[in-house]
Amino acid sequence: MSKTPAQRLKKHGAKADLPNASLPPSLTPRTSSGAQGKKPASENQNNAKLIVIAGVAASLFLFWYLHVLTLNQMTQLSSGLAMPDALIGGFDPTYIGHLRDVMDSDARGQLSYLHKTAGTLFPLIFLVSWLLLIGTNMSRGLLRRVIMALPVAFAAVRIAANMAIDSLFGSSAPDAGAVTFASILTVAGWVLLLASVVAAAVALFDGRRKRNHVTTPAAG
Repeated sequence: MSKTPAQRLKKHGAKADLPNASLPPSLTPRTSSGAQGKKPASENQNNAKLIVIAGVAASLFLFWYLHVLTLNQMTQLSSGLAMPDALIGGFDPTYIGHLRDVMDSDARGQLSYLHKTAGTLFPLIFLVSWLLLIGTNMSRGLLRRVIMALPVAFAAVRIAANMAIDSLFGSSAPDAGAVTFASILTVAGWVLLLASVVAAAVALFDGRRKRNHVTTPAAG
């Protein structure tokens, strides 16, 4: 009858022939498995930067398409009068009256269609892109929440302005209150757009300052 390893060790001491007690391959500790399943932080940061760059590029393209290209082309249907969206300083009932006189139903329909397509896509894509840009460059805090509120307000005001302008070109002439409301929304949209651009610059500056602050001690 074979003896157990303990009995062999007691009888023969250090010369005891003990079986190999190494763990089977399936139970061998693996220290690198967790590291293999995680991506480096630098790779995640690079992916986030690529998404932000793509969003900003899309926003710039839509702004150019909407304001520089399409709305300018709409002046060919309005005897050279600019569309209400392009009037940074707003408009009055007299101006809207002139537009209603020179724009036929087809021209009004094209303006409404533009508002529902590019006029809606631009503020929404701008909103998502700016939230990502600010979120990846600024740490959590009150300033970050305030800055993030600017593109949110811009998107909401801009879409509301589109609907308010479309209502001015309905079958019946709008009253002065409706024109003033649409004008206020239009001006507010331009102000919020400019404020959002400034907010993005602040976020980029803050992110660069923090990165420089982290890398400076390591360099020394």
